[in-house]
Amino acid sequence: MTGAVALSLMPLETRRETIMRLATGADRLGYDGFFLPETWAHDTTVLLAEAAVRTARTRLGTGILGVWGRSAAQLAMAAATLHDVSGGRFTLGLGASTAQLAEGFHDVTFAAPADRMRRVVGQVRALLAGERIPLAAGNGARPLKLNLPPVAGVPIYLAGLAPESIRLAGEVADGWMPFLFPRSRMADGVALLREGAARAGGARPLPRICPSLPAVVARDAAEARQGAAWFVAFYLTSMGPFYPRTISRLGFEREVKAVIAANTTRGSAVVPPEAEVLLDELLVWGTPDEARARLARWQAAGAALPILLLPPNLAPAQVDLALDTLRPAR
Repeated sequence: MTGAVALSLMPLETRRETIMRLATGADRLGYDGFFLPETWAHDTTVLLAEAAVRTARTRLGTGILGVWGRSAAQLAMAAATLHDVSGGRFTLGLGASTAQLAEGFHDVTFAAPADRMRRVVGQVRALLAGERIPLAAGNGARPLKLNLPPVAGVPIYLAGLAPESIRLAGEVADGWMPFLFPRSRMADGVALLREGAARAGGARPLPRICPSLPAVVARDAAEARQGAAWFVAFYLTSMGPFYPRTISRLGFEREVKAVIAANTTRGSAVVPPEAEVLLDELLVWGTPDEARARLARWQAAGAALPILLLPPNLAPAQVDLALDTLRPAR
């Protein structure tokens, strides 16, 4: 296998020892990145600080922090601190998250997410550059600076599945981190990135394409397929309307409806034959040889840094199998 590869863990994995096992294993085996999402459990920035002092080479990143849970100033402080603690290995991954998380956990109104992301990125960049924060219109306060030396070289990646969010990534971000974006539609995503880059003017390079991909590896093919089916069924039936609506819009409405119809019982985790294509469109999975082949197809489709999202509740041997199977060739 060739090409860069990064690892991550589904937010349902809350065991610190497992998270650190993956981080240190990724560092030992030459993975190019270790990213952690944040939802309603651990503070990801604290976990990444622990990972920073226990690793030496792999890049560390948030994958993602929602732009509703912290102010731009807090995000800039966290980015500057993690950049320092990690010796310059930090990437700030941001996203709009979901209305349910913003409103049901952070108690913040979810409105105009692309506008919010644009403003936050501009404010964070200004603060990291040693400038005063550009305050919202109508704020009469004196804008402040970050009380640290300017920080250069912190990449900002944006998640996004909606067309305007993808264009925004093309316009202002260093990387694009889509989650559950079908592999066969990657060219459509690149076209939207180009539209966004054109809005910025000049010869702005396209963001690095870093899709976050659920990944399931097992020595038994049936076990691997069961794990892959669980991922698809979980996100289409248990995480609200956003993913079913988005994947349907991207050309898979019939398959999405088939999965929903087959999972009337919570936790049944069924992907029927008529929706089988979703497994290869959305995931990396299979026996070790099959998983490596599927990862290579993502790389051939334009994934410069696939971020492989492992399921929760893996035993140590399963974590080690995934680490060994998916590591980049050096």
